[in-house]
Amino acid sequence: MRQWSIRTKVWAGIVVVMLLLVVAVLALLFFLYERLYVDKQLEMMLLEGEALVHIYETEGAQEYFQDRVTWANGSSEETFTYSEDPMVLASGALFEEDTDYHLITLAEREQLLQGETVVVRRAHPRFNQELLGVVLPLIVDERLEGVVFSSLPLADVYEAFSEVQPLLYGMIMLVIVAIAFVGHRVSRRLVDPLLQVKEQAKKMALGDLQARLPTKQSTVEFSELAHAINRLAQALGETEQNRRAFLADVAHELRTPLSYMKGYAEAVTEGVVKTEKGMAIVTKEVARMERLVHDLLDLAQLEGDTYKLREQMLVFAELIREVTATFALRAQQKEVALVLDLDETVIVEGDSDRLQQVIGNLLDNALTYSSVNQTITLKLYREGSSCQLVLADQGSGIPIVDLPAVTERFYRVHKGRSRSDGGTGLGLSIVSQIVAKHQGKFQLQSEEGKGTTAIVTLPMLK
Repeated sequence: MRQWSIRTKVWAGIVVVMLLLVVAVLALLFFLYERLYVDKQLEMMLLEGEALVHIYETEGAQEYFQDRVTWANGSSEETFTYSEDPMVLASGALFEEDTDYHLITLAEREQLLQGETVVVRRAHPRFNQELLGVVLPLIVDERLEGVVFSSLPLADVYEAFSEVQPLLYGMIMLVIVAIAFVGHRVSRRLVDPLLQVKEQAKKMALGDLQARLPTKQSTVEFSELAHAINRLAQALGETEQNRRAFLADVAHELRTPLSYMKGYAEAVTEGVVKTEKGMAIVTKEVARMERLVHDLLDLAQLEGDTYKLREQMLVFAELIREVTATFALRAQQKEVALVLDLDETVIVEGDSDRLQQVIGNLLDNALTYSSVNQTITLKLYREGSSCQLVLADQGSGIPIVDLPAVTERFYRVHKGRSRSDGGTGLGLSIVSQIVAKHQGKFQLQSEEGKGTTAIVTLPMLK
């Protein structure tokens, strides 16, 4: 089945509307003419006929009545006929007078016998044209003595209308031209922006995300649509750039441990490095790859809209204390003090494993960048209907230019140091995603050389 273009459909709609409008206008004009003019003629015929009937009832078929019939014929467009031949009326046949021919059917004769006026509208038998007629009965002593027949050819009635037909048709043509002009403008205003959107969509489908639609359009709605399409193209472009950067980062992060593993495996094989030392380094790099893959899977799950938290009621202070205990030995070995100041009454509803991951990642970063004899403080307190976990260290801090980007994937402030200690560059990205999944807020405050403060705000259980 052939599909029409939208421009064709618009023009087809315009043509249909024009045709319907012309037909409706003509029908309305004929209807109004019929009602206003033809009905007016019929009303005048009835009035004049009734006047003759009244004269007949008072004067009879005398000379005065005959003169009035003659005068009525000469003073109006209608033809008035008087007949008193009962045989003609009884037969319902055509009867002839001096002026014209008329036809009365048997059914109409019965109406006349009942004293009812008959209105006829039918073809004339001799001149093959339609007549408008009024037959009024002349009743004397409850007997039908005759009729007054008033008639007018409908061609004469419509003659006045035919005189204005050229003007009417000219006006209709002007209306059609005007509608066609307006339709052309409307078609361009409606269809052209849609065609531009179609072409833009084709370009985007082919990978061209740099093209933009003009934002100045014929209507506000199309301008908003153009803005939306441009924003979509920009967002897709940014997503594509991020995807490429992400793949490049993943490839780089995986290439580094693989290079170490390959190099030390070859060194062990050739006897350049002792087996124990080489295997220890290979094992360390395998563990780093395992952490990287695990973090990537975590981040991919958390960034998806379908990921569901396993929420339960949690005593947040108890959870913080449990995670801190797992870092106690590492802090002791590094001679870093862990200080806890926790509100034991804070209850949250969240995923225990994911919140432990948040606390663990923040503590891991704090310990990584803290030096000997420094302190890491963890505070938990209420803040309105929420609670805040504040983790502050006295480490090297983050330069202010790097602070907005530290939650991005694979972003490292100290790149060399991060690789040496096994960091994946995904820890803070995971923290940010987990907190967002809990309808919370994650903030970082830092001053280079003085330390970093991480603030996690979560809604408390109502």
